[in-house]
Amino acid sequence: MKNLSSEYQCAINMVIEIIGGKWKVLILWNLNEGGRRFNDLKRALPGITQKMLTQQLRELEQHGLVSRTVYEEMPPRVEYTTTALGKKLQPTLFEMGKWGDVYAEEKGISMNRCWTNYDFMKND
Repeated sequence: MKNLSSEYQCAINMVIEIIGGKWKVLILWNLNEGGRRFNDLKRALPGITQKMLTQQLRELEQHGLVSRTVYEEMPPRVEYTTTALGKKLQPTLFEMGKWGDVYAEEKGISMNRCWTNYDFMKND
């Protein structure tokens, strides 16, 4: 697990350390609408390996952004959700998505939208 430093030059350095990388922001985005099981997350993130997803979820859990709930069922079921602290990142993730859409449009880059109900944010 990646431990945080006891001192940073600025908050952005710390945030990048906590949620930086290829997968963490996408994991948090996919947990936006509620709890997801491990295999649901794996299907939602094409290209991520089981080992990498496990590692990234553990780090997000270690930093208090994701919680893991094990249900005593047969077969056992595990669900991941964002914590209250993790939910505070959601407006920032939406803004990142909006910025990415504008950037892609200006540069002529074709892509799918990260959300299906984009209209509620267009007038912001």
